[in-house]
Amino acid sequence: MKIRSPSMSEMHAFVTTVRLGSLTDAGAELCVTQSAISRSVARLEAHFGSKLLQRSATDVTLTARGLELLQAIEAPLAAIELASAALLRSRKNPHALVLSAVPTFSSMWLIPRLRDFQRRHPKISLTFVPYRKDEDFSGTVPDVAILTGAGPAQWPDLDCTYLIGRAVVPVCHPERAARMAWRNPAELLQEPLLAHVSSPERWQQWFGALGVSHAKPNVVATLDQVSILLQAAIADMGVAIVHRCLARDALEAGQLVMPFDVPIELNRGYYLCAPPQHYAMPALQAFRQWLLEMAEQDLHKPLSHA
Repeated sequence: MKIRSPSMSEMHAFVTTVRLGSLTDAGAELCVTQSAISRSVARLEAHFGSKLLQRSATDVTLTARGLELLQAIEAPLAAIELASAALLRSRKNPHALVLSAVPTFSSMWLIPRLRDFQRRHPKISLTFVPYRKDEDFSGTVPDVAILTGAGPAQWPDLDCTYLIGRAVVPVCHPERAARMAWRNPAELLQEPLLAHVSSPERWQQWFGALGVSHAKPNVVATLDQVSILLQAAIADMGVAIVHRCLARDALEAGQLVMPFDVPIELNRGYYLCAPPQHYAMPALQAFRQWLLEMAEQDLHKPLSHA
């Protein structure tokens, strides 16, 4: 029988381009050049004798024939990818685990504790791969990811286990706290405040939770990484609001203090996420159990000061 279907690589190039809305982004995800994606789509159009995508300087859009093709091949392609990933995973070392994690969480919370995991599970090897904010496990890696977000509400198709990170607190340089000697939270409204660029409203939420009405926080800088936010507070640029779990080391070292030890709970945090079938992996089960134990210890362990 003559095979009439085009190549898998061409169909992947087409579907990925439509999903991302960009030939360049599709190339980056599939680890090829933008021109390679363009040639793949062109070959697909030649194969079917129809224009499938309309290209402009800013985006790509589907034609009627392109939509017809997308609806026919998108789900089967995803199923083939899942089956391929499962077969490859079944061949891999049962003691190997491939992990992706939020970089700040990795460097400030996970890595300092990993020696304990290695001690308990010397046969399990961990491999870190680049973090993708919208990890969908569509490829062969990773086995599991630590993501930041709202958990199952945000990723309904994944098995999500909450770890830590919902509690946020204000922190500042010890000398600033001693000099100002604040007596109530409302006094912080007069201070230069620091926040993460993705959540400048965090100060408003904190003041509101403490009953400070009509608060107008004096946010003087927003920074794009929690690690930089903490360094700014250590440099006495102002008072920062951060995840308590990520500030623990600086608090215990005496580099920072909490002017008011009054955390608020967010509906977002750090989650261990993976497709449900991945949890059959013994290495992942051991890693999940260890993470939950570490998170529980962090939650209940009192701060020790230098």
